[in-house]
Amino acid sequence: MDTTVPGIRFDGRGECSFCALHDKLDRAFPLGEAGRQNVQELAADIRRVGRGKKYDCVLGVSGGRDSSFTLWYCVTKLKLRPLAVHFNDGFGNPVAGENMVKACRQLGVELRTITSDWRESKDLKIAFLKASTPDMEEGTDLGIATALYGVAAKEGIQRIVIGQSFRTEGICPLSWNYLDGRYLKAVHKRFGTVPLRPWSPNDPGFNLDLKEMFYYAFVRRIKTVTLLYHVDYVRADVDALISRELDWVNPGAHYFDDLYQSVIYYLNRTKFNIDRRLFNYSALVRSGQMSREEALTRTASINSIEDPRVIDLCIKRLGLTRAEFDQIVAAPPKTFRDYPNSYSLIRRLRWPIKVLSQLNLIPESAYDKYFNCGA
Repeated sequence: MDTTVPGIRFDGRGECSFCALHDKLDRAFPLGEAGRQNVQELAADIRRVGRGKKYDCVLGVSGGRDSSFTLWYCVTKLKLRPLAVHFNDGFGNPVAGENMVKACRQLGVELRTITSDWRESKDLKIAFLKASTPDMEEGTDLGIATALYGVAAKEGIQRIVIGQSFRTEGICPLSWNYLDGRYLKAVHKRFGTVPLRPWSPNDPGFNLDLKEMFYYAFVRRIKTVTLLYHVDYVRADVDALISRELDWVNPGAHYFDDLYQSVIYYLNRTKFNIDRRLFNYSALVRSGQMSREEALTRTASINSIEDPRVIDLCIKRLGLTRAEFDQIVAAPPKTFRDYPNSYSLIRRLRWPIKVLSQLNLIPESAYDKYFNCGA
């Protein structure tokens, strides 16, 4: 991590604040015997609240490595009864789609796909291109969350399992990926053309602000479980395991279960001087899964995810010509601070958010995301 990361701080030894955060999380979520015990306690809780129901948890799937392994682990090792939920915004990688279908079929798990209204999804993507901010996937990120909460509410399920690990992904700097329902609505109000559906508990659409989170956490008592925080998760070993057990095929790059990532990585690099691999690879280096030399070598070249053919396909799918796309993205760079958002309120709610993160009423990473990943 370097000074291209907004809000990064270095101590007298040259160690950055993100390394300090990684080490803090390492201590808070130990592996080994303590990790295995924590996993068993989490699984016991999921079974307890799911007793007598068809499913005991909702599990988000994309067809990528992390979610495929998490699904396999929950079913084969923990004997849980998940309902697999996928959010489809029209930009899914067909290889990842096949991975999901094969995995669910082999594990005997129901796969439920929540398909967004294409007009809304496309309109939000174009709106965020016009907003000229690096968090261009805001609609999809919030759509994934609302799909999980909406299905959980509809089915009366109180636990959501997500396949995320700070040890292999890191935590994205705040200004590179700021998640906030009010921010989404502000950008859409200014640049959108298609009305967004109103919120309802079982069909939230793209609505997930503080009041909706309060409803899901306190009224419906839905908790999120970041299972991989407690599992000794090594990417190279996992690739071999899920390829063997689930006939999993690598979609081509990390995050490439979503084809739109080609556009995101391309614009992040060319417009914002952002290389999202920095926090991914730093986490792998800190976890002993990649050498620093290899990380530096990889980041010296353009990410293979920036496939020009896929970029052109995504632009066409948005209904734009290349000239229209280039004109839109030529606007000066901005950040979420240039639009109405809930960040000042979130800062005032620092301690309640910390407690909610510790209780899993919101994802465990939420507190660190908003308070320890730059400003």
